[in-house]
Order: sequence, then structure tokens, then C-alpha cells
Amino acid sequence: MASRKQLEVHSGDQTPQKWCISLGEEVFKRFISQGSPTVHKVFNEGSLFSPLLFGKFFDPSDAFPLWEFESDTLLSNLRSSGQSTVDWSQTDQDYVLKAELPGVGNNVQVCVEKGKVVEISGQWKQQRESKTKDWRSGHWWEYGYVRRLELPEDADWRRIEASVSNDILIEIRIPKNLMDGDASQGNDAARKDSEVGGS
Repeated sequence: MASRKQLEVHSGDQTPQKWCISLGEEVFKRFISQGSPTVHKVFNEGSLFSPLLFGKFFDPSDAFPLWEFESDTLLSNLRSSGQSTVDWSQTDQDYVLKAELPGVGNNVQVCVEKGKVVEISGQWKQQRESKTKDWRSGHWWEYGYVRRLELPEDADWRRIEASVSNDILIEIRIPKNLMDGDASQGNDAARKDSEVGGS
């Protein structure tokens, strides 16, 4: 039977300095070439946390527009090659992101930043330096993983839910803000009516 654990979704930016050192392509390639099997598991191609998830280098700490996951050049190519461990879909009510976690420790965190970015991160290796220094403000890729995703405009970030099944599959449900959409459509219709009436 599958075990399912609900995650707390944090909001706000509690650590403003996190991810402050960007992961450059040459730095990443050097890191991977010297990396352990765990490093390869965390950052392998097809992993949500790989800088090469989209077929070209993309720093996982940058915010990628979530709705662009539907692009033919991104996830569909990975799905057809059988490499992707990421699935992204939407219904009339919500967006759903499912991804396989690297399986190294299950201390994954989900945070919504300023209502615009959802961030999935986890630490897979203890930092040897002083405990007061946040692992995310140094060479973070040596200690953990992150993917930052820019939310669609109609996302209701206050009601985002996240859960992990069997310690390996994360599912994030992002409800659509249907009332805002209806209101803006109504405003657009009222604006058009006034423009027609005024001409």
C-alpha cells in the first residue's frame, strides 16, 4: 500500500540570501565529472532538479515559467525518450506537477515566494562548515537540490497543496483562481460594452 505524506507549504521568503551563488555550466560540468553516484542520481538528465532538464543548461535556482513545461521542445521530448521523471498537466480547476525525488533523504521543502514562484528544495548532504551558515548561500549544489518555477497568473498560491508518496514521488496541486478569472472576464466584457456604447 502506498504511503502518502502531506507537506507543509511555506510562504514568504524566510532566507533572502538563498541560492545567491549561481550555478554556471562549466562549474556544474566539473562538479558532475567528479561526482558520486548520489550526485548523478540528484542531477541526472530527466530529473526535475537537473540543469539539463530542458535539453539545454538552465540553472535550477532560476525561476522557470511553469506553463512552458507544455512546450514541445521540453517535457514531450523527454517523455518520448523515457528519460523524464516529471509530469505536468492541468484541468479546469488546477495545475498538477508530479516528479520523482532523488531518493536521498526525504527532507523536501515546498515554499511559495511572494505568490509568484513555487520552490522545491531538499538537502542531501550535511554541510561541514559552521552550522550558522545556510547551505543555500554557498555552493548549494554540493549539499542539496532546488527547482524554482514561476506560477501561472491564474494560480491561487494560497491553496497550493504538496504531498509525497512512498518517499519518492512529489505531487504539487496548484488550484486555479477561478473567481479572479471570472471577474476579469466580466470586467473585460463590461469594458467592451462601454467601448461599443461610447462609439
